[in-house]
This record gives sequence, structure tokens and C-alpha cells, in this order.
Amino acid sequence: MNIDLSSMPSTIDMFHLILTILALLCFILLLKKPKNISNTSPQIEEKIPEVEQAVIEKTVQLKEATPDAALQLLTLLQQDARFIDFVKEDLSTYSDADIGAAARVVHEGSQKTLETYFTLAAVRNEDEETRISLPKGFNAAEVRLTGNVVGEAPFNGTLIHKGWKVSEVKLPKIAEGHDTSIIAPAEVEL
Repeated sequence: MNIDLSSMPSTIDMFHLILTILALLCFILLLKKPKNISNTSPQIEEKIPEVEQAVIEKTVQLKEATPDAALQLLTLLQQDARFIDFVKEDLSTYSDADIGAAARVVHEGSQKTLETYFTLAAVRNEDEETRISLPKGFNAAEVRLTGNVVGEAPFNGTLIHKGWKVSEVKLPKIAEGHDTSIIAPAEVEL
């Protein structure tokens, strides 16, 4: 390979000058050795285990829920209210009157299931649409704030929904080996 030095430009324009300077800066930055964090701040390195431990201690431990109770509830709603049949049905071909009649069956059956297996109570006893005050330290699991939420408690607002909580669950016991994933067995008439 032969390089003809006579074809090299005798002057450098501004673009090539800037390009050369940028290339040199990049080359210098790549050659520069990175600083070791532990050498510059040993106090930070000592604090890291303490911070990690604090984070671990404050991490909420989530318990894994087994699907059996949820599947059992679906089974009961299907038995008493034909809930899954109603939800899975394509309602576009039915009149509003037909849908209303089916919804009445689902409503009555669902209500029966809830009353039989759960004891429900309102979270708040005040009438809906009344003004209430939430003191500092109120239970955020029981009350969800909506709207323009700023500042700290006490909060004053309008009760939109009383909320529901379960005080007792009375689901039937499940036999060992029962397949709870079968919500409703297929029916074959002979």
C-alpha cells in the first residue's frame, strides 16, 4: 500500500479541526483510569450494609395466596347464581329485557352465596354523600382518598362509598384430593 503524501491538504478547514479535537478528547477520556469509589469515600462504603439491612427490614413480606379459596368461591357463585355462565355468555344477541331477567337470577344467587358464606359489614357507618373527617393516623387500607389529595391528615371530604369488609368467612371444607380447578363439571344427560 502506497500513500501519496503530496495529495494531503496543506490547510485544515474548521470542520476537520473540530473533528480532530473531539477525537483527541475521546481518546484521552478512554485512556483515563476510572476512580475507585471505595478510595474516594470510605464512609459511604461502610454505610452500604446498614442501608441494605434497613431496606430488607422495611420490605413488606408478601404471603403467597393459594387459589383454592378463590376457586371455591367461583364454584359457589356458579352453583347458586350461574355466575360464570352469565359472564361468559355473548349478550349482544339478547334484548335488554332478557339480560335484565338473567341478571336478576345472577343477583339473587350471588346475594345468597355472600350471605351464606361471608359476614359483611360496611367500613364506614355514616350515610353516603355526607361530610366526614379523617383524623391523623386513619387506616389507609380501609379508606381510599380520591380527588385533590394534598397535605397531611386530618382530611375533610364527602363519603362516596361506605366500603365493605369481611368479618367472618364460612367456606365449606375441601376434601383431600378435590380438584378445585373444576368450577362446574360438564353435564351429560342420558
